[in-house]
Amino acid sequence: MSGKDPLRYFRIEARELVDALSQGVLDLTQRGGAEPVARLLRAAHTLKGAARVVKQTEIADDAHALEEILMPYRDGATTVPPGEIARLLELSDSMTDRVESLTPDASPAPAPVPAPPPTVAETPEPPRPERAQSAPEQPRVVPSDAVESPAQPVRSETSDVDELLEAVDEAHARFGPIRRQLATVQRAHRAAAALADQLRVGRTGAVTHIDPVTGLGQGGGEVRYTDQAGAMASRLTAELGALGRQLTETVEQVERELDDVRGRAERLRLVPVASVLTTLHRAVHDAATVHGRRVTFEGNGGELRLDPHVLSQTSGALQHVVRNAVAHGIEPEDERRAAGKPADGQVTVTVTHRGQFAAFECRDDGRGFDLAAVRRTAEAQGLLHPGEHAEPRQLMAMLMRGGISTAASVTGVSGRGIGLDAVRDVAEQLGGDVNIDTTPGRGTRLELVVPLSLVSLHGLVVEAAGSLASVPLDAVETCLRLTAEEVSAAAAAEVITHDGRVIPFLPLSRALGGAPPAGKSAAVAVVVKAGTEIVAICVDRLLGTSVLVVRPLPELAPAGPVISGLSMDAEGNPRLVLDPHGLVAAGGRSAAGHRAGEPASSASSLEAPPEGRPILVVDDSLTTRMLEQSILESAGYQVDLAASGEEGLERAKYRSYALFLVDVDMPGIDGFTFVEQTRADPVLRETPAILVTSRAAPEDRRRGFDVGASAYVVKSEFNQEELLDYIQGLVGAA
Repeated sequence: MSGKDPLRYFRIEARELVDALSQGVLDLTQRGGAEPVARLLRAAHTLKGAARVVKQTEIADDAHALEEILMPYRDGATTVPPGEIARLLELSDSMTDRVESLTPDASPAPAPVPAPPPTVAETPEPPRPERAQSAPEQPRVVPSDAVESPAQPVRSETSDVDELLEAVDEAHARFGPIRRQLATVQRAHRAAAALADQLRVGRTGAVTHIDPVTGLGQGGGEVRYTDQAGAMASRLTAELGALGRQLTETVEQVERELDDVRGRAERLRLVPVASVLTTLHRAVHDAATVHGRRVTFEGNGGELRLDPHVLSQTSGALQHVVRNAVAHGIEPEDERRAAGKPADGQVTVTVTHRGQFAAFECRDDGRGFDLAAVRRTAEAQGLLHPGEHAEPRQLMAMLMRGGISTAASVTGVSGRGIGLDAVRDVAEQLGGDVNIDTTPGRGTRLELVVPLSLVSLHGLVVEAAGSLASVPLDAVETCLRLTAEEVSAAAAAEVITHDGRVIPFLPLSRALGGAPPAGKSAAVAVVVKAGTEIVAICVDRLLGTSVLVVRPLPELAPAGPVISGLSMDAEGNPRLVLDPHGLVAAGGRSAAGHRAGEPASSASSLEAPPEGRPILVVDDSLTTRMLEQSILESAGYQVDLAASGEEGLERAKYRSYALFLVDVDMPGIDGFTFVEQTRADPVLRETPAILVTSRAAPEDRRRGFDVGASAYVVKSEFNQEELLDYIQGLVGAA
């Protein structure tokens, strides 16, 4: 345990355990039995033991008190009554607050806390006697202020994680020169082996003198290779071989470990959606208690891990939504029975990943919005003239603009007209969108769609025409092995028959802007589903599955309709992540164009990527290197990378490049000096160079052209089409 932060690991474990306790108690409100109680007891016991180790006695006492309440119900024969549920929730709230108060500077000594709840002694007590039959225990009424200000579920201290990720990526990038040095060692090993072979077949003759340095014997006008020289060559061969193997094993092991560290750090950067669903479940429970409703909550998508900023913003807004669903939507039990509905209302929150977006959908089966009340309020506020016609969509738009509430009175959970305002504000802040559908007497559906900066998911890694990409695994319906003849027939018809259905057939290489498959070899059709639509994506082979942390495409990167983002592979290189909705749409357009007798896609007329000299990107920023590599490779160019001017010059000595794309502000040799030195080199002077920089001053532009740059691109004015035009003019089209 670190001396600087003795509670570091306890905070991590305790947060997970208190979340599990909160969710477990809420689960008891919807289903009983021995298993949920046993799960709660295990979590409480673990938390109690860990808390005692680090001398957090208040947390341990709360966990012990929770155990004591649950013990009589561990056999599942008796349902935990509402009063005990309320007490369990109080204890879980208390433990959550205590864990959250443990800052990195906290000492192991117990910190003062306000009015801890009474605890049960550590010594076992005899089993509680059976309660006498009495009137049902009344549910505890939750104070309005407790409902209004729930603890935020999303916790993330990401700056350290972000710095770690940058360091790991830079470390990966630094292994490029080491791998090139490995190639040098391997060449030396081959040369030593060839020398040893020559020494073993040397010429014989009279020897009068042996050179102590070369090991060659001189005499009679002839040269004979001695045993000493052969032994030296053999040792050199063996040592070089061992060195090469050791270096290779070390580099590969370190790269694997770095990749593992990066994967773990990236997942730490994200927060599970389940933490938000637990908070929403609690909000529904408390609102139902206040309003005397019977409501069941269902949360879907908890396994997703999303950016904590997105979850923090959406969590507060969704709490307003679910409270409104209970307060305004779910009817009292007798009213629901009269309407032929189940006695328990239903609130469902579903979180899904859609390409570059996350969709948060809240549904309830209540009475729906009172559109007549909305109309009356709008008329009273002057938003509508009396008797003026307004479609339901217009009335819903007025609700979204804010300030309208249909509640008859203000309570702790509703009535102030701010619920939809909060959702609208979050959508505006995050650049998202809100959609509302309501059916009187049937319920309401609200969907908040926001863009993502990071998301974690399982992906299927595929290869097509030498390019690797990942398909979200939950969108893959099946994979079909196709013969060469089947590939040719499907490519010609642009449809394929699967499971009695005719579905669009889309070669992935063409969808990514490359050449269509030649159809002379077998392939794999990955059947991808998005909503109710499907498409068969043709790939060369499947490479397995992996956990992906998906990043959005950089603003300047080519944003193809079938691409949702990027992930990093084991070597720190970007890999495309495909959007199922974009693939389905592209497959539909391709098939429709084929049926109309038009070319299936303009992409099919593109030339294959060139096999000529690559472009060298020189930049000390990993992000910029990856961005420029993505742009150039998407346009069909081959790309090499250098993290400094020195490395760029070193690489240019051993490989011929078609173009240098160079940053200006780099430590050591800057971009101006790099271009100046290449212009002075008789071999490199003919290779054009483009400077890409944040410097926009006229004197910087003049200096760039004075040292010999062929073009000067300012990052703030960056336009990828112009950059590609510059490159095409200098080295030709891809």
